[in-house]
Amino acid sequence: MSIKRIFHDPIHKEIVFDSEKPEELMIMELIDTIVFQRLRRIKQLGAASLLFHGAESSRFTHSIGVFCIARKIYQRLIESKSSFCENKFVLYGAALLHDLGHGPLSHTSETIFDHNHEQWSQNLVKNYSPINSILKKYDNELPIQIGELFESKQLFSRPLKTLISSEIDCDRLDYLLRDSYNSGTKYGLVDLERIISALTFSPDGNIAIKPKGVIAIEHFLVLRNFMYRTIYNHKINEISTWILEKIISKIKDNFDNKLWLDKSLQKWIFSPEKVDFDDFIRNDDVTFYYHLIRWKDESFEPLSTLCKMFIDRDLLKASDISFLNKIDRLEILAFARKLCEANNYDAEIFCGIKERSFKGFESSNALKIWDGNYQSSLENKSSLIKTLMKSEESSFIIYPDIIKNKIKNQISLIRNNY
Repeated sequence: MSIKRIFHDPIHKEIVFDSEKPEELMIMELIDTIVFQRLRRIKQLGAASLLFHGAESSRFTHSIGVFCIARKIYQRLIESKSSFCENKFVLYGAALLHDLGHGPLSHTSETIFDHNHEQWSQNLVKNYSPINSILKKYDNELPIQIGELFESKQLFSRPLKTLISSEIDCDRLDYLLRDSYNSGTKYGLVDLERIISALTFSPDGNIAIKPKGVIAIEHFLVLRNFMYRTIYNHKINEISTWILEKIISKIKDNFDNKLWLDKSLQKWIFSPEKVDFDDFIRNDDVTFYYHLIRWKDESFEPLSTLCKMFIDRDLLKASDISFLNKIDRLEILAFARKLCEANNYDAEIFCGIKERSFKGFESSNALKIWDGNYQSSLENKSSLIKTLMKSEESSFIIYPDIIKNKIKNQISLIRNNY
């Protein structure tokens, strides 16, 4: 008996799964596992909801969306090359499971817990029995093949790597659309259908883009640049990450049995190499926020204050000092630390410089243009794309609100000397 399951998605509308199709039955079974359901409790944009109040989407919804795009691209590519059908199970499984290894607050956990979500995704696919057994039921090699797609080494299929992890892949196509929608911005409106319709294969067997899709790719890359500058690298994200880093740091420095900390999170903080699958599944946004709420009321200072700042959104402040040279940045930092100490704030905790970089477009990891006769790089055919290859760096000085005016005045004085 055929079973159909429908996900009503704000980006892709109806996403339908049909159990009569083995590859879609596999996806339905994977979705129902405990470890995939955990992604409902991992925010897609981490702490960005402190700034964009609608940014409450989860890694679960994003992963379903990435699968949806992968299926559309697959259906387009088999029109150009029927033999590509042999990659269906690998592509679908990798698209769905690519973010399976994310920790609490998504990418924020990479910093505060020294957690590598790609390694964990690979580990779960290869070694976590509920996932592994489902994949092997359809093809004994699936766990290994999907695991390879999460690695950077040479792959059995470069076209699949392009779709799962490249400058223009299923993951990025979904998260730009989804994050733009959920944050309420209008930067990430990607012409998805145009890009998909322009996909083809070049003679070397790699996935390429037809000339008719270049403008849509230009649009995609410009919007990606805007999204990083205005959302992903926003100073509120930097402040939030700073506070969470300091929270974990204070726990490491002052932990004793009087501080409530469950056994799983204790491993995440003190011995990540000992985190097993049960520990991994237990730690999600809900668990982590519960700890923050308890520490706010039950812990020592300054841990209590740091937790209150994050939970109550009574955050530290930040000013952009990217335009300053290194000497002037250090001068501002020294000035801010003196003000912190004068106002009874620990300068090492409540004051500092946070730097962030944004990688530009990387041609070596991107689609090529194939016009039926010649293959060329995107940047060689588009001066706009060439300008997007430049990396950007940002630098913020972080400090308590009470010294904000003095910091801003000092920055203005230095700026006037430039």
